[in-house]
Amino acid sequence: MYERDVLAGNWRRPGKGTIPSVPAERDLVVEDADSGFCGAVVACDKEAVTLEDRFGRRRLFPLAPAAFLLEGKPVTLVRPAPATARAPRRSASGSVAVEGLRARVARESRIYVEGVHDAALVEKIWGHDLRVEGVVVEYLEGVDDLPAIVEEFGPAPGRRLGVLVDHLVEGSKESRIAARVTSPHVLVVGHPFIDIWQAVKPSVLRIPAWPDVPRGVPWKEGVIAALGWRLEPAEAWRRILGAVSTYSDLEPSLLGRVEELIDFVTSPEEDG
Repeated sequence: MYERDVLAGNWRRPGKGTIPSVPAERDLVVEDADSGFCGAVVACDKEAVTLEDRFGRRRLFPLAPAAFLLEGKPVTLVRPAPATARAPRRSASGSVAVEGLRARVARESRIYVEGVHDAALVEKIWGHDLRVEGVVVEYLEGVDDLPAIVEEFGPAPGRRLGVLVDHLVEGSKESRIAARVTSPHVLVVGHPFIDIWQAVKPSVLRIPAWPDVPRGVPWKEGVIAALGWRLEPAEAWRRILGAVSTYSDLEPSLLGRVEELIDFVTSPEEDG
């Protein structure tokens, strides 16, 4: 049926530079690239796939080339082959779960994120993947001292460092700090959000949008007040994190950056 095994190669996703074909297995969560409708596969025939979102709404989409996003990347959904065995279980990140996982000995390479909330979110969604790959995530408590932290880490071949930065947009303080890191063994990427809270889709929390907070008002406290939550920031974060269950609950601009960091620090070119 296929020219090659679409599940061959990298266990987390196919090789870069191609639009992979992915069987539309039941419960696979994808996003329609045109409409933004995100849901799990509930049915598929030779011409179309039916998706159901978290509110039980169902929509039918044609199986057009590169019409869907999986983990924030374009894919072509194809009708799955007749089932001959139980479909593989998927982790929260959408990758194929490794059954009976025993964590790999930690690599020297690391991923750094800004704060404890960032680390908790990465662990909840990508924890399985990170343990398979032997990657440790640490948090920095801000990026003001990033160049000195990188120098202390001592990046080198086989000892890569990936850094995830909040609010990494052109002209920001964070972008100026990141530009000072020039080692080829360090990758600094970021998302556009003021805080990692915003990487959670508002619909997951049943709010219309993340509120705008006036300048001079602490962002987390301003959000809590605008939403009418009678919570301390730590309590609010537990509420937000508790609402997240899979990668589909997060904005694509975060998903792609975390996947990029995992790829960078686990590059086979750096092994041995």
